[in-house]
Amino acid sequence: MAKAKQLPSGSWRVQASLTVDGKKITRSFTAETARKAEALALQWQELTKEERNEDITLKTAFERYISAKENVLSPGTIRTYKKMTESNLQTIMGNRLSSLTQENIQRAINIDSATRSPKTMRNINGLLSAVLRMFKPDFVLRVSLPQKKPTEMYIPTENDIRKLMSVVKGKKLEIPVLLAAFGPMRRGEICALTNNDINGNTVTVNKAVSRNSNGEWVTKSPKTFSSYRKIEYPDFVIDKIKDIKGNICPLTPNTITNSFNVLLKENNIPHFRFHDLRHYAVSILHAMNIPDKYIMARGGWRTNYTMNNVYNHAMRDKIDEFNDKISQHFENVYNCENSQ
Repeated sequence: MAKAKQLPSGSWRVQASLTVDGKKITRSFTAETARKAEALALQWQELTKEERNEDITLKTAFERYISAKENVLSPGTIRTYKKMTESNLQTIMGNRLSSLTQENIQRAINIDSATRSPKTMRNINGLLSAVLRMFKPDFVLRVSLPQKKPTEMYIPTENDIRKLMSVVKGKKLEIPVLLAAFGPMRRGEICALTNNDINGNTVTVNKAVSRNSNGEWVTKSPKTFSSYRKIEYPDFVIDKIKDIKGNICPLTPNTITNSFNVLLKENNIPHFRFHDLRHYAVSILHAMNIPDKYIMARGGWRTNYTMNNVYNHAMRDKIDEFNDKISQHFENVYNCENSQ
């Protein structure tokens, strides 16, 4: 920046220049003193640089968005967002925000859709939308996403649970299974549970264990506000945990999953996820005509969206029972008609 020069009027003027997108921009600043004129010029240069720096790459926008949310979102969510940044939308991550168009975003979505599930693509699109709202608020994202595919869910039957109870008895997985199947509690919630969270038959869920962005297991607040809840357990569950001091289940969520898979395989129990014990619990409550509002409170859901789309399924053995009743009824109608 050039030094200020005094004008015939007695004022001081300085010319400042800055190169933006290959073009040189020059501005003049006048003040009653040389120091003030130079300060105005310097301020203009810094502000202009800052404005230009807002035209950052999409990847930088993702990273800054994640950093801004570091202490607001759960460690697991932050970790997931960082993984998305490194592995998704790679054809446009190097693009500056000013060069983003509906077309190049759609092409990036199309490329990723070839190797990722519709659910994953919706998660990616959700993060992209949030980033653009923060750094390019005037841009309205309009992309087409792959159609959802119906998923075949296995809900453990009563027979599965009875067999599981018999083989898990006395093993390190017994308590996690009881808390998940008859609660229902999530893996992370089970791993964070301590004796201070138990009062009589009531278990208070107020924290969870999950991985942070460095892959370390940490105890944090629950997944959502609705995850804070109290669950009344039957005596046979409380009897297993009431005398334990400290952590009720000194395992990590991954250890629970891996050990559970081995247990099912070794005992010829149909494969299902540990998380599916929650499906079993909710299905039982639903079959008992327990109101959805109570089921939501017990399971830690804010809305009935999850239940309507996932949990409100009749158990597999009940489906067979109802199908038999339907077939028998129609057969009776048919035989009655033909006997006349």
